[in-house]
Amino acid sequence: MNTVLDRVTFTVERGECIAILGQNGSGKSTLVRLLSTLLINDGGSAHVFGFDVFTEPRNVRRLVNRVSVEASFFKKMSANENLSYAARFYGMRSEETKRAIPEILDRVGFPNARLNDSMEHLSRGMQQKVALARALLTSPVLLLLDEPTTGLDPRSKLEVQEFIAKVRFEHDATVILCTHDMNEAEKLADRIGILDEGVLLVLEPAEDLKRRYEADTLEAAFFAATGKSLEEDEAEVDDD
Repeated sequence: MNTVLDRVTFTVERGECIAILGQNGSGKSTLVRLLSTLLINDGGSAHVFGFDVFTEPRNVRRLVNRVSVEASFFKKMSANENLSYAARFYGMRSEETKRAIPEILDRVGFPNARLNDSMEHLSRGMQQKVALARALLTSPVLLLLDEPTTGLDPRSKLEVQEFIAKVRFEHDATVILCTHDMNEAEKLADRIGILDEGVLLVLEPAEDLKRRYEADTLEAAFFAATGKSLEEDEAEVDDD
């Protein structure tokens, strides 16, 4: 059996945002799924605001929302119906839901004219916006973001990044961001970690990271730490 995560130890303070950089297969998505209570424990421990991820999953799920590039929906249902279902699941009142859904979709740049289109007829970028809206709908205490702006056009990406920052500061939300986008990491995160083949090599502020590896840029620091390039990894993904 392959070990996907090994020697990954860190603490995130309430209201902090950390970004985890790593190539595909480095363990980023596994980390997000683990903290989302979606994996069975085969070693180690994880806690979210004092609750054990493996033995107290219900308590953890009340505090966590997750956005990932493979976000799942009821494909035959519309964006509005999917979000309404999520709102009911999290205990939101009907009046609150009717007000919040158009507002949150507008904030992530989702066109109101497509609100009642089924998810299967929406582009990947639009589906990603709905996934973000669903995660942000209930103002989670911990927001787990796995490549949250993948598939978005530059304008929508900027709008989403600004909205993530706003949600964090307005609601004192804690954010764990897994991304290929170094500019996104540097813009949003207080500390940046480098995950390589399941091992967390470092987690510290961007400027400290650059100094550690005597690098002028985050890209150069990542290469110095891993001997790999995220840009090459992105190119391979685009070719697929």
